[in-house]
Amino acid sequence: MPVPAPAAKPEGEDLLPVDGEPGSTELTGLFLEKPPDNVVAVSGTDVTFIAKVDSTTLTRKPTMKWLKGKWLDLGSKAGKHMQFKETYDRNTKIYTYEMKIIKVVPGDAGGYRCEVTAKDKCDSSTFEISVEAAQQAEQTDILSAFKRADAGEDEGDLDFSALLKAAKKKKPEKEEPEIDVWELLKNAHPSEYEKIAFKYGITDLRGMLKRLKKMKVEPKHSEAFLKRLDSCYSVDKGKKIVLKCEVIDPNVQVKWLKNGQEIKPSAKYVMEANGNIRTLTINKASLADDAAYECVVGEDKCFTEVFVKEPPVTITKLMDDYHVVVGERVEFEVEVSEEGAHVMWFFEDIELHKDMETTKYRFKKDGKKHTLIILEATLDDIGMYHAWTNGGHTKGELEVEEKQLEVLQDIADLTVKATEQAVFKCEVSDDKVTGKWFKDGVEVLPSERIKMTHIGRFHRLVIDDVKPEDAGDYTFVPDGYALSLSAKLNFLEIKIDYVPRQDPPKIHLDTTGNMVSQNTIIVVAGNKLRLDVEITGEPAPTVVWSKGEKPITESEGRVRVESRKDLSCFVIEGAEREDEGNYTICVTNPAGEDKAVLFVKIVDVPDPPEHVKCTSVGEDCATITWEAPKFDGGAPLKGYLMERKKKGSSRWTKLNFDVYDSTTYEAKRMIEGVLYEMRVFAVNSIGMSQPSLSSKPFMPIAPTSEPTRLSVHDVTDSTCSLKWLAPEKIGAGGLDGYIIEYCKDGDTEWVVANKDLCERQWYVVRDLPVGEKINFRVVAVNVAGRSPPAMLTQPVTIREIMEHPKIRLPRELRTKYIRKVGEKINLTIPFQGKPRPVATWYKDGKPIDEKIINVRNSNVDSILFIRSAEREHSGKYELVLKIENMEDRATIEIRIVEKPGPPVNVRVTDIWGFNAALEWEPPKDDGNCEITGYTIQKADMKTKEWFTVYEHNRRQNCTVSDLIMGNEYMFRIYSENFCGLSEEPRQSKNTAKIAKTGLVQKQTPYKEMDMSCVPKFTQPLVNRSVVAGYSTAISCAVRGFPRPKIIWMKNKMIIGEDPKYLMTNNQGVLTLNIRKPSTFDGGKYSCMAVNDLGTDEVECKLEIRIATDPDKK
Repeated sequence: MPVPAPAAKPEGEDLLPVDGEPGSTELTGLFLEKPPDNVVAVSGTDVTFIAKVDSTTLTRKPTMKWLKGKWLDLGSKAGKHMQFKETYDRNTKIYTYEMKIIKVVPGDAGGYRCEVTAKDKCDSSTFEISVEAAQQAEQTDILSAFKRADAGEDEGDLDFSALLKAAKKKKPEKEEPEIDVWELLKNAHPSEYEKIAFKYGITDLRGMLKRLKKMKVEPKHSEAFLKRLDSCYSVDKGKKIVLKCEVIDPNVQVKWLKNGQEIKPSAKYVMEANGNIRTLTINKASLADDAAYECVVGEDKCFTEVFVKEPPVTITKLMDDYHVVVGERVEFEVEVSEEGAHVMWFFEDIELHKDMETTKYRFKKDGKKHTLIILEATLDDIGMYHAWTNGGHTKGELEVEEKQLEVLQDIADLTVKATEQAVFKCEVSDDKVTGKWFKDGVEVLPSERIKMTHIGRFHRLVIDDVKPEDAGDYTFVPDGYALSLSAKLNFLEIKIDYVPRQDPPKIHLDTTGNMVSQNTIIVVAGNKLRLDVEITGEPAPTVVWSKGEKPITESEGRVRVESRKDLSCFVIEGAEREDEGNYTICVTNPAGEDKAVLFVKIVDVPDPPEHVKCTSVGEDCATITWEAPKFDGGAPLKGYLMERKKKGSSRWTKLNFDVYDSTTYEAKRMIEGVLYEMRVFAVNSIGMSQPSLSSKPFMPIAPTSEPTRLSVHDVTDSTCSLKWLAPEKIGAGGLDGYIIEYCKDGDTEWVVANKDLCERQWYVVRDLPVGEKINFRVVAVNVAGRSPPAMLTQPVTIREIMEHPKIRLPRELRTKYIRKVGEKINLTIPFQGKPRPVATWYKDGKPIDEKIINVRNSNVDSILFIRSAEREHSGKYELVLKIENMEDRATIEIRIVEKPGPPVNVRVTDIWGFNAALEWEPPKDDGNCEITGYTIQKADMKTKEWFTVYEHNRRQNCTVSDLIMGNEYMFRIYSENFCGLSEEPRQSKNTAKIAKTGLVQKQTPYKEMDMSCVPKFTQPLVNRSVVAGYSTAISCAVRGFPRPKIIWMKNKMIIGEDPKYLMTNNQGVLTLNIRKPSTFDGGKYSCMAVNDLGTDEVECKLEIRIATDPDKK
């Protein structure tokens, strides 16, 4: 076994999620045991890794993945080299996962990761494998650790040489001094890594770079970066990733490089500078973005690597099963979620690929469709075939049977005359079978007179112009089968009688050939019936054919009569069922008549079976029934052939090659949870019918396993309460409910306790006989039927167990229970005791009045309910629990409280300086609880506005300070308890007047300022020229005190109350508004300001213009 190396921090453990990318699962510690961090394995030995997961807190079964490198799923590599195992301990609920590598090779070296997910939780553990040679040389070649062996599991997966130009053939190398590849890589630019790897034959470049990162390198002090890029980033294909670093100088320009080449800004690469932070955003990451990136500031730079992870490829169309015969072509087809995905094919545990020695397998890719083709199936190909992707798996079963050839129509003996045509015909079940014809043991070769044809399932030998030497035994031998069909050709010689005579007519019937009994002829529907009847008699008789009473006279058509010398031919082309019946041939001449009756029986393939349906299902099987066809084709049924297919698929799989004689069939080897359809063919000696209508889709479903942990919860004199847990295995059929059954100990007849299915995991069985020993069992039910029963190990005696009464008083009720008036009181007091105890409530030693207080008692608790609490509900409540002469008591003190009344006798007891002393007495009504304090307010007698002086004052006296001298104050006080302040305050009986102390205020003389001022215009009127018909205004500004009188004049004439003019004065700004002036309103306007101190005047000229039409100029 490998020896664990000293623990090292696995690479990738410090990777952070990409900014902006939402996390889908919560990272939690699910592992109980992880693989060791570093393992050194010896080449050629086996190594096993174990991981354990605790599932007690998980809602679903965890999923484990073993990965190599970044994302290579090792589940697709399962085979002889790598084996995976999963076990589950039901007692501890611990899953154990094992990965075993058989005969370790150098190619197995590298980083690995095991990842477990369960709904919204996940956890992962990384470890590394190092491979050492069994016998190390004196000088170890460091490159050999990174060169994959030919038989390595991951051969070629990371081979960079395929990306480089083809190398020329190397000449014999001369001995050169050893080169330290580590130093080359450490000093080389990342863009040179591939060149060095190709030159020195290193195929596992990434593995070597990981080793290089782990080597201790002294960190250099950065003069440009405050925070460098992270060591590496990981992103899913198609998502966005942000590379972020922080520089010292906020104004510095940076360059971003990818594999040594500068990146230009574009829609894909977005570069941003925000203060000291520099970011590179890569949108819609592709595999081409999996590279090394640098941020360059002057001569300083920082590096990182971006790993682009492809999403898992899932299988969208599952593989179908096949049932074929030897030599048939088989095509297993699957569809995957992405084009160009890699699909691995396996036969049992053997991987199938193009480089195999055998040529029997072909692999085809068409977009998302992948096909495995087996050219000619053999018995060695029987088994299970698998298709794996890195995110899915499907399988299909191949069944191969030996070919069995069935003779549907044998060769019939023929009797023909000279120059006539002889036709031998047979029908076999396989239309691809060829064969040879023999006469008396000698192969018959084709010629102008002899022709052999093979059309579908029919083989014919046609001999034209029959000669006497053609008579003999003819045999048809199918190729590849130990089978032969024989018939005899009889040559009929014609004798000519030259002596004229009269003979009565005579019908000579040949009872050989198609006649199975006297005068009965059997014809296969669709075949041709030619009945040659020899007739003798002199003179030549007249022949009449009839069916029933209807004569047949047609000489052409499907049913016709052909007449020759001494021969009458009755022909039916393409026989149909309507042609069946009695046919009469009547021959007459002057010497007499003869008559013969023939019965023609038409046989055909049967009608298809009817009413195909599934009557029951199992875990991997289903029972199918059907009804026999209404018409058997005129021949006894030999049996049936069955086919099935998955719903949605178009390929039917044969279930049997030998005919099955019953109308009930059990189909096996099906996949649970998959919908199937069935159809049936009927077979008789003629052939196979058309397929029946497909059955309704059905799904193989197994009943659940038995319920677990069945136990007795409670027993009384007539009931028994049972509890259990759900079955461990439920399956695709789900769980509909449970059936509970019981029987007396010693009996075998089980009685169902519940009429309807019980969906809960507990049930109370009632009406049981007292003192009897009863066995119980519980059965889970789903669409597949009943599960095995879960039974109690011992019978249960139906008798109630005496249990002392015990009151379980809640903790909050063990102290005083306080509620406000009007609130709801709902007390639930649990208790125990058997049989059911009698609960009685008392208040202050007397039974409570249930009209005022509601009480409800059950088997396990007692509830006391008061809809709206009042003060009179306060008191000590006692619950008494009795069972016969045993009892238990519990006391609860309930206090109903409300707001208190105001305090009493509030008075001012003393006044000094700016202070007043108050005293009072407690309120008469404390609200049924302790007074917690008082609130004191004051008010000035002048304003009568109240201000709070003290809150929560616990004493019954206080001193009010900072009163104003000369003011008189009154006071009021509120009481306070648990419910709050009293509704009304109590005002003091007397007031407190703060007397003046005799100080006199000396006022300074005040001389009022003279504001008088002569009117003076600060803004004169301005000359204006306006257009007639448009309102205008002229303005000026004036100051003066007392406020001057304003007079407006036009041409020295005072403007009176003319409505055409509007005069305003706003804080000394004077405005004259003229409404729609005309030429008459032009002239000199003046404004005069007059007060007691003087006068001032301003004037302006107003010109009125006539508007002119520009179009008339």
